[in-house]
Amino acid sequence: MNFGSLDLNTIWFALVGVLLTGYVVLDGFDFGVGMLHLLVAKRDEERRVLLNAIGPVWDGNEVWLLTGGGALFAAFPNVYATVFSGFYLALMALLCALIFRAVAIECRSKHDAPGWRACWDAAFAAGSTVAALLLGVAMGNLARGVPIGADGEFAGSFLGLLNPYSLAMGVLTVVLFALHGSLYLVLKTEGELQARVRRWVAPLGTVFGVCFVGVTLATVFGAPRLVAAFGRLPWLYAVLAAVVAAVVAIPLAAKRGKEFGAFLASATTIAGLMVLFAAGSYPVLVFSNPSPEHSLTAFNAASSPETLAVMLTIALIGMPLVVGYTAFIYRIFRGKVKLTKASY
Repeated sequence: MNFGSLDLNTIWFALVGVLLTGYVVLDGFDFGVGMLHLLVAKRDEERRVLLNAIGPVWDGNEVWLLTGGGALFAAFPNVYATVFSGFYLALMALLCALIFRAVAIECRSKHDAPGWRACWDAAFAAGSTVAALLLGVAMGNLARGVPIGADGEFAGSFLGLLNPYSLAMGVLTVVLFALHGSLYLVLKTEGELQARVRRWVAPLGTVFGVCFVGVTLATVFGAPRLVAAFGRLPWLYAVLAAVVAAVVAIPLAAKRGKEFGAFLASATTIAGLMVLFAAGSYPVLVFSNPSPEHSLTAFNAASSPETLAVMLTIALIGMPLVVGYTAFIYRIFRGKVKLTKASY
């Protein structure tokens, strides 16, 4: 079965990938704003500006995660069961980080006491950083592979998930999201605060470039199956070239004052990396290491063809609504942040 075929399993593999890519591109800059919250904003008013930069959109961005998880459950229930049981502790930590981050956004400005606000500021920054790190670690483990038994169940341990390659992927994700968030903040802020944020772009870009090269080299040894995919799918070289071009374009566009272009370049980098990962993995959803024959794929872990067909009809109705809602919200709240009485 080749990657270009239009069977239902392949369509759902691609659809889950699109939803998760939308999530990391959109919520990625939310995480970045949280990481920078305590570093670039010195006064209470500035921290409120940062919160209101993402305030109207952060919960809508997380809809992409919910729909992605729902699509995974509907189309590939065996994968959902294996991942959510095997990665239980890691997913609970991720859930706690997301909860603390969300509560911090909503509760910070409910009380004027400096201690109250400082506590929620720390929760916002910590939740954003931990969530980004764990998402990267999860991607690293999926790329490297995890031990799956013949029964399709996870056969490893929580500590086994914290291997050097996956931790490196986690650090790369943290730096990339911080860079993505800084570029978004340059778009949404002005004056002294914008100048302070702008000074973070170049150092973050440099650190990301170093991490990108390091993790790419580590992938050759840590996840060789992804590298082997270039032999089967030559068009991946074009995607890789686009990713490298986008990485180079980020500092160039930022230096020339092309703020939106720099942000688009970082979004393209994230989306391109997701395409490389998905195409290199296809049709595998959870790679079994060291027993590849036990891997969960889009074919051996899928729902029945009837279920996939019915759910695809629902997805074709729901997806335009999600995309339309997202576009509408971003259009309504475009431009620089202006604090009002209704602001966070």
